[in-house]
Amino acid sequence: MAMATRHLTSFSPFTTLSKRPLFPSPLDLFSTFPLSSSLRFSSTSASMSAMAIDAKKVLVPIANETEPMEAVITIDVLRRAGADVTAASVEKELQVDACHGMKIVADALINDCSETVFDLISLPGGMPGAAALKDSATLRSMVEKQAADGRLHAAICAAPAVALGSWGLLKGVKATCYPSFMEQLSSSATAVESRVQQDGKVVTSRGPGTAMEFSVALVEQLYGKQKADEVAGPLIMPPNIGGEFLFRELNSTHWTFDDGPKILVPIADGSEEMEAVIIIDVLRRAKAKVVVASVGEKLEILASRKVKLVADVLLDEAAKSSYDLIVLPGGLGGAQAFAASEKLIEMLKKQRESNKPYGAICASPALVLEPLGLLEGKKATAFPAMCNKLSDQSEIENRVVVDGNLITSRGPGTSMEFALAIVEKFLGRDKALELAKTMLFVHP
Repeated sequence: MAMATRHLTSFSPFTTLSKRPLFPSPLDLFSTFPLSSSLRFSSTSASMSAMAIDAKKVLVPIANETEPMEAVITIDVLRRAGADVTAASVEKELQVDACHGMKIVADALINDCSETVFDLISLPGGMPGAAALKDSATLRSMVEKQAADGRLHAAICAAPAVALGSWGLLKGVKATCYPSFMEQLSSSATAVESRVQQDGKVVTSRGPGTAMEFSVALVEQLYGKQKADEVAGPLIMPPNIGGEFLFRELNSTHWTFDDGPKILVPIADGSEEMEAVIIIDVLRRAKAKVVVASVGEKLEILASRKVKLVADVLLDEAAKSSYDLIVLPGGLGGAQAFAASEKLIEMLKKQRESNKPYGAICASPALVLEPLGLLEGKKATAFPAMCNKLSDQSEIENRVVVDGNLITSRGPGTSMEFALAIVEKFLGRDKALELAKTMLFVHP
């Protein structure tokens, strides 16, 4: 059996200005993960009641061509902390066509939020999405009042320079942004190269690959370090943020494609939105032909943290084609929906029988692939609290495991590595490194 640990890259960790680590990983938190829908219901109900007492109100505005990872990760992480997050469209419709073909349905229109007082307003990047946010008179007025009243406001990627800076809200403030906007930022702020930068009531960050750190930093500003640590643990964030990352490979085989690669990503009600969006976004950046298929009766799904995503097609339509890879995001409800789909089960079994790649992350390796016998004779990993369901647990501590045509991974914080490993298997290490640097997942 050939075994290797594949290093995608090796850099020294990107230096931040934080005085203390924001992201310890208390693994004991995983033991509390609910393993049944009934447990999930009672646990969620109790926790939601408790969180409602101190639910901070957060606004995340979105627009056409918003960067979906930056928007969805922020919303997801803040909702995990108990924040009352409103995703508001600055367009005329609730549905926005985000970058890389992602469709997100907002909770409200921005004009409907203009009289609400928010504890935090956080702007995602993406271009020209950030420019659309800048051009929204309602949003500008809201953020200017937010700043004048001394309340928290934040932006990531292009948005610090394009929106906050152009509005004159960063004068005398240390801030960061996406590298190609640093010159523009320097005309309106004290530009620094931190992955996440806080100065007073302003928090800024660099890009998709820093979005999770940014979001946990926002949790700390709203709720304190203890809550930030509680949220960060189950995310399974990289131990060496901004530096080296790797995947475990056994039985190495060449992943091939004719004209693509063509990749199917099923989604369902209860799918983990961070995992789905990161996988889709990264693979489309690599120019893969990604088909997002709803395992349900409607194209729109309600993900695990209540983000509304719109699939490209229904699964029945997607099943008419063949794929170079079928890859399942996690989320307890989504995994259960996958396991109940006869059509998807048929497709997964055919994929293995044809010796074509397939994979899953988080709950899906344990709840979908294992019961179907698709992990037989294979090494795999899964969400820590789910690993006891795997018949072979010898490689579960690895963040990403590739065994021949199978790829598995652990959770939201390993999604970027998972997606980049897929890119490397199809398109080579150079392409994976290029994307990792472009997204600021590693030091450029």
